[in-house]
Amino acid sequence: MPDILFSHPSYKNKTVYATAGSHTETVLQIARENKIPINFKCQDGKCGKCLVKVTSLADKERMAGPLTDKERTVLVELGKLTQEQIDTMLVDDFPCEWRLACQIIVRDEDLMVEY
Repeated sequence: MPDILFSHPSYKNKTVYATAGSHTETVLQIARENKIPINFKCQDGKCGKCLVKVTSLADKERMAGPLTDKERTVLVELGKLTQEQIDTMLVDDFPCEWRLACQIIVRDEDLMVEY
């Protein structure tokens, strides 16, 4: 089961064990189920309110889930993603550290989510 460490400067860090193999729950769904106060509004990847920074807790490279078109658009609008980074991600499967919690699906990897 992957561990997700939720971190925020105003709250105590909390580690959550995500269900292994489900690959259907978003970080936002897991946070809400565990009463972790990530801000959100639309839950559809359009508003950018649930912006989080995601890093690996393992010594291996992150498994990058693909950005949705909506997520990519919002991240560019928020200044968190450049066209150069998009091009690199498409060629090298480079993971983006900034994601929308309502869009990122949990994989079998340990993550830190800063919100």
